[in-house]
Amino acid sequence: MALGGGTFSVQNKEIPGTYINFVSAASANASLSGRGIVTMPLTMDWGVEGEVIEVTSEDFADDCMRIFGYPLSHEKMKGLRDLFRNTHVLYAYRLNGGGAKAANDYAEALYSGIRGNDLKIIIQKNVDDDKMFDVKTMLGMNVVDEQTVAGAADLVSNEYVKFKADAELEITASMPLTGGTNGEVNGTSHQDYLDKIEAYSYNAMGIEALSEEVKTLYCAFAKRMREEMGVKFQVVLYCKDADYYGVVNLVNKVNDTGWDEAALVYWVTGVIGGCEVNKSNQNRVYDGEFDVDTSYTQAQLRKSVKNGEFVLHKVGTEIRVLADINSMVTESTEHNSVFKENQTIRVIDQIANDIAVLFNTKYLGVVPNDNAGRISLWSDIVKHHKQLNEIRAIEDFSDSDVVVMQGEGKKSVVVTDRVTVVNAMDKLYMTVTVE
Repeated sequence: MALGGGTFSVQNKEIPGTYINFVSAASANASLSGRGIVTMPLTMDWGVEGEVIEVTSEDFADDCMRIFGYPLSHEKMKGLRDLFRNTHVLYAYRLNGGGAKAANDYAEALYSGIRGNDLKIIIQKNVDDDKMFDVKTMLGMNVVDEQTVAGAADLVSNEYVKFKADAELEITASMPLTGGTNGEVNGTSHQDYLDKIEAYSYNAMGIEALSEEVKTLYCAFAKRMREEMGVKFQVVLYCKDADYYGVVNLVNKVNDTGWDEAALVYWVTGVIGGCEVNKSNQNRVYDGEFDVDTSYTQAQLRKSVKNGEFVLHKVGTEIRVLADINSMVTESTEHNSVFKENQTIRVIDQIANDIAVLFNTKYLGVVPNDNAGRISLWSDIVKHHKQLNEIRAIEDFSDSDVVVMQGEGKKSVVVTDRVTVVNAMDKLYMTVTVE
């Protein structure tokens, strides 16, 4: 059963779960979880179809060709190389599955896609036994599988092809697989991804999209998941002035041939999802591989900050993040200017995610809602916040800032909480008096 989560205005929720509001101070297992988990839907020439797959940084380094169809050094892996510079887990989904699988007389590609057309089957007589055949599977110039068998029925399918058991093996220098095609990327494929990724937890989502319709779909998804389902993350989009602190509006384009101008989304998704709760990406050096357009004047940079744009600019020979901000520009009594800072969002998301896990696993349906039970919950929340205070993600925290009481119903608990978020320095005003 899915647990409830999100924000509340009155205590009228019907599904058990954790409902947490964050408002500006003017108006209204207790350990810290790690960060560095992101998700992206990808357009790929090879790979698992119709499923979310978990790829760690180690998987990417060791098994890149098996997972994505290309070696780590390939040009088509440049975006993912940028992503994994600053994050360690990717939940990937192939948007363009459903195409045709490449095939020949002896085998069929395991997945659809044009990369299957680079597969070849080589059949040779075994040098030690002329009744046996050496069968090699090659992808590009790499031998990815080799077997010695008496006939096709003895061949075992590998991570690239499924062999045809009824084939007659004959010596061939190289027989390519042909007919592989990529599937179509459309609104249905995006929605299928969003439906499947609902079950996962992550710190950031990125989408390399130029379509306004697609970007609007992802904005709506992020807002619904944050506010109705309690799943706290930020989505990185290219040139989308969403005016919402759950959306990071990246505006730099890349100039690389063969890549969409939105390809810097890979790197930014990595730094948004991988940045520690007590750190900021402000002034961070771009360490990726794309040719980033940084042709901005000082006036344009000032306007970008005012407009809630995440922008990289040139500082000497380096490219750096100007300000670690999200797309929020409109302030309200509930969400003032502090919510424009991504460091603030990291802190409140950390609190929401950690306390939700704590409550849903330790307290929900287990601990009685009496004074002793509420004191236990209070103690765990205080312990959690003291860790945030120790690492300087929040400051001036006091035990009295957390109050736990019984709610309007016998089963409900009401927590009021006050935190002061620490943000990194970004301006120096200095007066020197010389006598």
